[in-house]
Amino acid sequence: MLDSAAHNRLPAAPGVGYKPQHFAQITTDPGSVKWLEIHAENYMGDGGRPIAQLRHLSERFAMSVHGVGLSIGGEGPLDADHLTRLKHLVGWLNPASFSEHLAWSTHDSHFYNDLLPLPYTDTSLQRICDHIDELQDTIGRRMLLENPSSYLAFAESTWSEPEFLAEISRRTGCGLLLDVNNVFVSATNLDFSPQGYIDAFPLDEVGEVHLGGHDEDEDDHGHPLLIDSHGREVVDPVWALLDYTLAKSGPKPVLIEWDNDVPDWPVLEAEAARAATALERVPA
Repeated sequence: MLDSAAHNRLPAAPGVGYKPQHFAQITTDPGSVKWLEIHAENYMGDGGRPIAQLRHLSERFAMSVHGVGLSIGGEGPLDADHLTRLKHLVGWLNPASFSEHLAWSTHDSHFYNDLLPLPYTDTSLQRICDHIDELQDTIGRRMLLENPSSYLAFAESTWSEPEFLAEISRRTGCGLLLDVNNVFVSATNLDFSPQGYIDAFPLDEVGEVHLGGHDEDEDDHGHPLLIDSHGREVVDPVWALLDYTLAKSGPKPVLIEWDNDVPDWPVLEAEAARAATALERVPA
């Protein structure tokens, strides 16, 4: 049986993506922040200051590990060396949560810096489920799979995204990570209702909710095009969509992602405080 890390569960409270420049302030004045997320690929070494700081933080905060390089949706096999390093990390850190993206980033021997989309077909469904089974068997715990931000739709897709994610969860036993900003970005770019997406999403399987900033642009036809940049504050319509989501799901762990143009700690903590206020409005 997979270890869901229930003994070390993320609280239904705000968390932030950890950045080393915030170490001193997080340890002395975390404010509303109750848990931290790290990117797995930044902590796959064996020692040094980053690992020492992470060990110190893990004694005080529940930790979430978020992978960005496993290429769950890739056509090729999962990278065995990457899996070994990931198993070592989650083994000693024992995080409350581990997550990855519904995306691909590798082809043959090439690695891409972007998380790329894939069509939602029976073939891709089976491949992703096989990869998740292998990952969960390797690390010995349940993972969460994150919904992507989308900029195009595939004509060959035969599943809607919420149905696709629900079926993956049903077949593999994995949980889901609901990125509310990704929903808003995709809904704007592909012209569907973000509330309708939330209505169709299997909220009972959600182990984390993510929020982040996005940039605004236009496509070649002058239509709005949103880019999931993680480089600014969360906008009001995304906060409103969080309220809509939490009203349906109940309290969940809510993460603020800010990975580019990282602000000073008070700015990031203020976003976490706003998430705390949103959670306070939700009946237990």
